[in-house]
Amino acid sequence: MAKDKKLVEAITSMDTDFAQWYTDVVKKAELIDYSSVKGCMVIKPAGYAIWENIQNELDRRFKETGVENVYMPMFIPESLLQKEKDHVEGFAPEVAWVTHGGLNPLQERMCVRPTSETLFCDFYANDIQSYRDLPKCYNQWCSVVRWEKETRPFLRSREFLWQEGHTAHATAGEAEERTIQMLNLYADFCEEVLAMPVVRGKKTDKEKFAGAEATYTIEALMHDGKALQSGTSHNFGDGFAKAFDIQYTDRDNKLQYVHQTSWGMTTRLIGAIIMVHGDDSGLVLPPRIAPAQVMVIPIQQHKEGVLDKAAELRDILKKAGIRVKMDDSEKSPGWKFSEQEMRGIPIRVELGPKDIEAGKCVLVRRDTREKIECTLDQVAETAERLLQDIQKDMYARAKEHLESHISEVKSYAAFKDAVENKPGFIRAMWCGSEQCEVKIKEDTTATSRCMPLKEEAAVSDVCVCCGKPAHKLVYWGKAY
Repeated sequence: MAKDKKLVEAITSMDTDFAQWYTDVVKKAELIDYSSVKGCMVIKPAGYAIWENIQNELDRRFKETGVENVYMPMFIPESLLQKEKDHVEGFAPEVAWVTHGGLNPLQERMCVRPTSETLFCDFYANDIQSYRDLPKCYNQWCSVVRWEKETRPFLRSREFLWQEGHTAHATAGEAEERTIQMLNLYADFCEEVLAMPVVRGKKTDKEKFAGAEATYTIEALMHDGKALQSGTSHNFGDGFAKAFDIQYTDRDNKLQYVHQTSWGMTTRLIGAIIMVHGDDSGLVLPPRIAPAQVMVIPIQQHKEGVLDKAAELRDILKKAGIRVKMDDSEKSPGWKFSEQEMRGIPIRVELGPKDIEAGKCVLVRRDTREKIECTLDQVAETAERLLQDIQKDMYARAKEHLESHISEVKSYAAFKDAVENKPGFIRAMWCGSEQCEVKIKEDTTATSRCMPLKEEAAVSDVCVCCGKPAHKLVYWGKAY
C-alpha cells in the first residue's frame, strides 16, 4: 500500500507551495523534462499530445474563418528587424543573435525569430499589389526564441511553440473586425475546449504589443489567484505597412497602405490547464483536450478472461469514438489508479473477475472521484455521458472560482489590501495616466490586465490611484 501512495506523496500540496506543486505536476505527469540547453524544456509525449490536440482544434477553427497556413524563415536579418522602431525596441532585450555561419562571421547578424511581423511584412511588400490580393489571412505554426531571464515549464521558456496569425486588409475597419474576431475565437476555444473561463479585454497603451495600435487579450485566473495572459490579438493599423512600404492599388487606381493584424497562442496554455484544473493528485484534464479520455484498468488481470474482457471494453469505447487506452502493465491496481489520476485522464474503468461475473464495471470520474456502476453493454453510453458532464462541470467550477475571486475597490488603501489579502482580479477605475499605472505596479506588483470589452458598471467616478476623474474600468492583478 505504501508503494501505491508514493506517486502522489511526491507532489507538494498546492496550498503549501503552489510553485513547487506546479513543478512537481509537470514532472510527475511526465509532461516535460529539463534540458541541457538552459531555459529550454523537452516536451515529452504526454505533454506534446495535449499540444497536438490544442493545435488541431485551433487550426480547424482558424480555417473556418478563411485562414491559410504558411511558413516563414526562422532567421531575421538585423536590417529587417530595424525597420519598425517601436517593434525592435520592444524585443531588443529578448533577442538571440546568430553571428557566424560555420566558422565565418556573417556580413550581417541575424536574430532567431522572437516573432515574425517583420518577415511577414517583407513578404507582403512583394506579394500584395492590388485590392484584388486582399485580404491575406495567414498563420504559421512554429517555435520562437526569447531570451528570458527566469523560466518555468510551459509558462516561460527561451524557446516555445506557438501559432502566429498575420493578416493584411484594405481598410482599418476590416483589420479591427479580424482582430476582435480572433480574440473571440480564442476566448470561445478556452471556454468550450479547455473549460477555462476568461476575461476579454483591451490592453492599456503601456501593456500593448510593441508596434501595435491596439492589443486585445484574454486573461484567465489560476487557482492561486494570479492572472495568466492566455492569448492576444493585435491591430497594427498601417504602421508596419508604412515602415515596410506595403501598398496596394485600390479600385480608383490610387495607392493605399494595408492595415494589418497579428494574433497568437502558445504552449503556455498547457500551464494554464494545469493551474486552473489541477489538484493535489496531479493533472485534471478537460475531456475535450485530453489525449486519453478513458483508461481501462483490469484488476487481478492474471485471472482467466480478465484481460480479454478489458480489451473488449477498450475496443467498444474506441468504436464509439472515445480516445481510450488500457493499462495491462504488471503494476498493482493502486499504482495504476495513482498514475491515471496523476496524468489527469478524465475516466477510469475498473474491471475485475467479480465485475465480469456480475456483468458490470465501475467508472470513476477524475474530477470528483465519483464511482458509477454500469452494465458492460452500457459502458460506451455511460462514458460518453460522463465525459460531457465532466467537461461542463469543470467549466462551471472554474467559472465559480473566477467570479468569487474578483474584488471591487474604490480607494487606494482598499486596492493595496486586496492585492495583499484577496488573490484574484481587482476591478477599479483608472484615469488613463501611465504614471498611475507605473505607481500601482511599483507599490503593489499588480499590473493592469485589461479594460473589459463588454461594458461593465463603473466602480466609482475617480481613479483608484490619484483620485482624479476616471472613466476607464480596469481589471488589475498579479500575473505570471
